[in-house]
Amino acid sequence: MPRWEGKSKGTPLGYRAFVFVCRTFGVLPAYFILRFVAFYYFLFSWNSSGHIYRYFRHRHGYSPIKSFLKVYRNYYIFGQTLLDKVVVMAGIDNKITYDFDGEDNLRKIVSGGCGGILLSAHVGNWEAAGHLLRRLETRVNVVMYDGEHQQIKAYLDRVTGGRNLNVILIKPDMSHVYAMGEALQKNELICLHADRFLEGNKTYTKNFLGEDAHFPVGPFLLSASFRVPVSVVFAFKESVNHYHFYGSSLITREDLESKMDFMDRLLSHFVCQLEQKMKLYPEQWFNYFNFWGK
Repeated sequence: MPRWEGKSKGTPLGYRAFVFVCRTFGVLPAYFILRFVAFYYFLFSWNSSGHIYRYFRHRHGYSPIKSFLKVYRNYYIFGQTLLDKVVVMAGIDNKITYDFDGEDNLRKIVSGGCGGILLSAHVGNWEAAGHLLRRLETRVNVVMYDGEHQQIKAYLDRVTGGRNLNVILIKPDMSHVYAMGEALQKNELICLHADRFLEGNKTYTKNFLGEDAHFPVGPFLLSASFRVPVSVVFAFKESVNHYHFYGSSLITREDLESKMDFMDRLLSHFVCQLEQKMKLYPEQWFNYFNFWGK
């Protein structure tokens, strides 16, 4: 059964070409070139295309023709989010604007003085909107697998001068847990992606968009163990140069609430928020594997 393998696609040459176009001619010409790149993936990336087609066909109930066309649209928007990420991080001139729903929820976390956890997923464009959180005047740490090809990662670090967000890599020795604890003691925010896992990891099963799907236990276990406020956050592209950021109401583990009860409550909240947003932005689902695999 095809599953996510912890790696992302792309080449350093491709990133260099698009960065050159963005800096020399602007973002819109880069979007135009992107149409042909998206069409290439639409034609030849059969494995991922099949998964996205079934996502539109079975999870949203689109007709076969509409689902087929949505696959191309999905690739094109995904490419735009990647470009937007590099443009924002590299400080390239742009006209990107944002709406920020739920900013007060995140400010409550910062004012609490003990840090907090932000749960998100591989949808929309988290990194491009991440600089918006600078308004909160605290550091944001993203916990993630080191899935980018080293050459691509090195190139992006040179172009952008390093990520605007601090990255905590997930490691077998569990040192990332200690790094998270230190960040929370400094009243910083921790962002965890709660929709992917590697083969062999423990999972929860939850109905999502009409069929049972598997979600990693780790993010919910960590949230329960640290006992800090949790918000579910997303950033979606709404037009060529406009994003919408969402920060849900806070969930905190009660004094007498067991770890398992809190984890179940948090998972239900996360899945509910994710399902609502995917019904609003169905084309911005970027999990290119069998997410509903048995």
